[in-house]
Amino acid sequence: MTVQQQTSDGGEALEVWIDQDLCTGDGICAQYAPEVFELDIDGLAYVKGPDDELLQAEGAATPVPPGLLADVVDSAKECPGECIHVRRVLDKVEVHGPDAG
Repeated sequence: MTVQQQTSDGGEALEVWIDQDLCTGDGICAQYAPEVFELDIDGLAYVKGPDDELLQAEGAATPVPPGLLADVVDSAKECPGECIHVRRVLDKVEVHGPDAG
């Protein structure tokens, strides 16, 4: 595993993205993990990049910050739109969210 594919605690590197076509704008994700999610002026949720900037491109993903995995996973579980996807960086396999196997 390269450094980019492994987290500092030795776990797998994960990233999260939101399917805005399914987003209901409830903002539950921003309540659970405001460091990762934010509602924009259009009423939809987006992920934030490491520089705190909203990533508005379709399918834009951001790394799951160390220590926030539980909050991000809870966001995916509680999302009424089932639009939050958490996947491994290495192979893009979803590990949490509506398409997780």
